[in-house]
Amino acid sequence: MDTLTTAVPPEMKISLGPLHLANPVMTASGTFGYGAEFSNLVDLQRLGALVVKGISLEPRPGNPPPRVVETACGMLNAIGLENVGLDRFIHQKMPFLRTCGSRIIVNILGDSIDEYAILAEKLTLVTGVDGLEVNISCPNVKKGGVAFGTVPEMAAAVTRAVKNATDLPVIIKLSPNVTDIAAMAKAVDESGADAVSLINTLIGMAIDIHSQKPKLANIIGGLSGPAIKPVALRMVWQVARTVSIPVVGIGGIGTAEDAIEFLLAGASAVQIGTANFYNPAAAEQILTGIEAYLSRQGASSIHDIIGSLRTTI
Repeated sequence: MDTLTTAVPPEMKISLGPLHLANPVMTASGTFGYGAEFSNLVDLQRLGALVVKGISLEPRPGNPPPRVVETACGMLNAIGLENVGLDRFIHQKMPFLRTCGSRIIVNILGDSIDEYAILAEKLTLVTGVDGLEVNISCPNVKKGGVAFGTVPEMAAAVTRAVKNATDLPVIIKLSPNVTDIAAMAKAVDESGADAVSLINTLIGMAIDIHSQKPKLANIIGGLSGPAIKPVALRMVWQVARTVSIPVVGIGGIGTAEDAIEFLLAGASAVQIGTANFYNPAAAEQILTGIEAYLSRQGASSIHDIIGSLRTTI
């Protein structure tokens, strides 16, 4: 009598330093709200992690509208880091996040190194927070508005301050608006970061030729979506070859094929961003697609493809 055999599903667990995830698919900060907004559209517990909208010490109203503009193969946004602030986040948003069944990573932002450290220290005491993602694309008001993420020494200083203030896993989110992103990644790696995520948005603008005015009230904004994927993929590949810590790939990922490219380039995990706006089920679909790809490849684990790009002919 023939014995039916069932294929063993591939192992999807990955680790970002001390942070262990059930799978490598995460949501990107600023594109998934505080989780509850998508709870009736996505099975949140299927995802490796939710990265919530960036949190500052005090609430921020953000920039005046218009704040979002559609572009060819992407979008520009100038939201201005609008958020509810730390206290409201803890008391109003975390109760739901504790119930969603996924790892919770809180993106933090500040105008000074002290603000980053205070946020890290306070969030360490909050039940349900599994890790921190540090947005270093913010301007340092004490240094004339230069973004922390554009000077290696400043990025390193923020990393050290956050690591000294918390025992939570710390992911540093890198800006692509630099000359050498590998140097930025190396600086935060050497300063104790547990992982890096990249890329944040590219700086861009759009003009209404009829009014002859900028389409964004802020004039410039952050470009995201499929248009930036080739840039993001190149930067992830460069950084993965430079640092000793895990890399999270972000930028124009809308399909499983997109995500797999980032994994092959060396990313240990991926974040889904702009795709959430036009396809709320994107993250789940991408996870299912990665699993199917691994099965077709005969791979037993997600680790079989991470960093396996063949660069020789």
